[in-house]
Amino acid sequence: MQPAVEPVSEPSAGRRPWVVGVSGASGTPYAAAVLRALLAAGESVDLVVSRASRLTLLDETGIAFRDAHWRDDLRAWLARGADGKPSTFDADLGDLADVRYWAAGDLAAGPSSGSYATKGMLIVPASTACVAGVALGLSKDLLQRAASVTLKERRRLVVAVRETPLSGQTLRHLVTLDEAGAVVAPASPAFYAGATHIQDLVDFVAGRVLDAAGVAHGLYRRWEGELGGGSV
Repeated sequence: MQPAVEPVSEPSAGRRPWVVGVSGASGTPYAAAVLRALLAAGESVDLVVSRASRLTLLDETGIAFRDAHWRDDLRAWLARGADGKPSTFDADLGDLADVRYWAAGDLAAGPSSGSYATKGMLIVPASTACVAGVALGLSKDLLQRAASVTLKERRRLVVAVRETPLSGQTLRHLVTLDEAGAVVAPASPAFYAGATHIQDLVDFVAGRVLDAAGVAHGLYRRWEGELGGGSV
């Protein structure tokens, strides 16, 4: 039997969160960077962590994400750097009052309905299985269902696919998502921003995801048309 999800307060009137879905692909530091930046920007977040992503999170960070203790586990996750060092980030996360967590198996959750107001959804990282499920409209769990709802309601959906090489089948699924209105943002870090640490590369990808969502951030140095800027 799964532990009961820790009770959370009802969303306040007018609250319109970003739904952040974390699938089982490698790349949990990308999700952490996106979540930190959303909270720093004053955005509300509805978080969905797939069952497969818990295994990836445990493997990449050593953190066991638990429904009944999600606040403590999320706080530990967001404090960890991309290099695996704990307490890298000392942001004041408080009690994570701007975050609402939904269990992946809860198909009666708020984001499963189009009448639940959100700004859109970011899937970071997105596995090929997740991409296929959303493209085919399978809605096998809350993550896929919330993505399908986001598309049908014509809200912004950003899919940060993390896989290489890409098969023809996955490429066709990505085209389907693009044609449905989603933004496909592969987790492809760039080097012109002057990266000197793995966190810089992670933050670049997270920043591009947020760019696609229209959320302001300062995660990377933007291109200004001058060669050599990355070596300064």
